[in-house]
Amino acid sequence: QVQLVESGGDLAQPGGSLRLSCQASGLTLDYHGMGWFRRAPGTEREGVSCISNRNDRADYADCVKGRFTIPRDKAKNTVSLQMDSLESEDPAIYYCATCRVTAARISNPYLYWGQGTQVTVSS
Repeated sequence: QVQLVESGGDLAQPGGSLRLSCQASGLTLDYHGMGWFRRAPGTEREGVSCISNRNDRADYADCVKGRFTIPRDKAKNTVSLQMDSLESEDPAIYYCATCRVTAARISNPYLYWGQGTQVTVSS
């Protein structure tokens, strides 16, 4: 049984930082790209970041480039999302997920998802 369990969602001020973590079980990061998606109120779910299973290439949505990074530890089967310089448009439920990138778009054809963790940004 595949499980992706997120943690780390919290309240942060604009300009602050949060680190989300995802513990994967039932799959190995050797065979799937891993990343993060988010859904903000009134919006569709969007890909935030995806790191390749084949190499260390990471892709990011344009709106988070330079602010977010996606550390991964294959040995521990974990992937994280380090969020710095949080902005007012970043609040959302963040989902750990399998992922791939085609034509610079992050998607999840493998359809493995975590339950999500809430990130709130407010002054």
